[in-house]
Amino acid sequence: MVPIPKPEDYDVSVVNGFLPTEAPVERLPDSYYEPWEYIMKNLQGLILSKRLHEVVEKLPVLSTDRLADEPQWRRAYSVLAFIAHAYIWGGERPHERVPAPVTRPFMETCKHLQLPPVATYAGLVLWNWKPIFDSERADTLANLDTIDTFTGSLDEKWFYLISIAMEVRAGPMIPLMLRAIEAAQDGDRTTVTESLKSFVESLDDIGSLLVRMYDQCDPHVFYHRIRPFLNGGKNMAEAGLPNGVIFDNGGPMNKQRYVQYAGGSNAQSSIIQFFDIVLGIEHRPTGQKGGAETAQHGAKKPSKPDENFIKEMRKYMPGPHARFLEQVHRVANIRSFVEEHFYDRALGLAFDSCLAMLSALRDKHMQVVSRYIIVKSRQAKAKEGEQKHDEQSKKANLAHRPKPTSTEGGKKEPTGTGGTSLIQFLRQARDETGEPAVDAWTRRLLNKKSGRGGSEGECEVKPGLADVWKVDIGGGLCLT
Repeated sequence: MVPIPKPEDYDVSVVNGFLPTEAPVERLPDSYYEPWEYIMKNLQGLILSKRLHEVVEKLPVLSTDRLADEPQWRRAYSVLAFIAHAYIWGGERPHERVPAPVTRPFMETCKHLQLPPVATYAGLVLWNWKPIFDSERADTLANLDTIDTFTGSLDEKWFYLISIAMEVRAGPMIPLMLRAIEAAQDGDRTTVTESLKSFVESLDDIGSLLVRMYDQCDPHVFYHRIRPFLNGGKNMAEAGLPNGVIFDNGGPMNKQRYVQYAGGSNAQSSIIQFFDIVLGIEHRPTGQKGGAETAQHGAKKPSKPDENFIKEMRKYMPGPHARFLEQVHRVANIRSFVEEHFYDRALGLAFDSCLAMLSALRDKHMQVVSRYIIVKSRQAKAKEGEQKHDEQSKKANLAHRPKPTSTEGGKKEPTGTGGTSLIQFLRQARDETGEPAVDAWTRRLLNKKSGRGGSEGECEVKPGLADVWKVDIGGGLCLT
């Protein structure tokens, strides 16, 4: 029997989950790193005054040898990720080459933490928070603040804080479900049932936190001011980075290579993937439908899906967290346990309730995405169309009118290397959540809900932490 993984062996807290147990370091204590901290302290001013690039280029190349512990390594990674993205996206045009004073220490911190050289969810959220009052609980929005932002806006702070609050609120669900897995190994139906009931209540609580995004984060500010800084270098041709980014390590120019990494995304959060794993939810590549064997309970289980976007996002998680998910996947047995004891109505109802509540959470997330991305994208496209029309109307004696760049129905031609639109991806993830349901009535209910139509999927959006994301790119307001 495979042993149940111990969270503490993978830098996972039984209190805060994937957030560190102790609040992150707000500033590197060694004055040697003052040049980095000076930029962070003045980041918004440097961007506004258009002096960030000259300051970054004059930085000394600092060694990471003086980073004394993991909290300091995480702080260094977060700082350098903020500086790198601000350098790339903080001007009138994106810069495709990140200079050596950032590249060299950034690569070293990434290697240490087993992360790619991009501003991931870990650097933006997991290691970017602090309590307002040390004596109070840090699992509530009333006592949480962020350390750094790109824009200095309350909207950006709130955007991160919602995810931080959801992460810390979900922390106790990790030992809860590991105990349920152990109980299933022991054939203890009562403990599994009670654990699933508690799991449902916690999911409901997390969903309530998600919709509070509307309280303090304005969609216009998010889409036009915050989102651009969260872009990676993958599928960013329309934004001005057709080849990606070069991290200049100071070596010969002819040996420098472009790299393309997805931007920071909530899809890089480990907690939602943990929920999927413990409930036995399987996600397929976007656009791929389940086989007929998923239609009836008790039939042959679907074969293991090919690599998909959700699995791809594990490469953007801290190494220990990604390995923890792999270990949990090896021992996950709750779905099979429930199917084996299908005659236990209380157990089946508790399990199906978990699926329904997680599906509802994904519904709420689609509503957030629609408001913050789809609607704002349509508005931006409409405004762009009006401006082009006005410019064309001012021109005289034109021999030919420009050809439209739209497909039939007025939709812009998709860019990138193919894939699926954001809403289709989110819908499929939501629909797949209900597939393991034990009770036939529950499956019919969830299938009926997933069949609802809607116009939000009629729009393609460009990539970023808010984006179209085509499935093979990172970025997007995504919790799936």
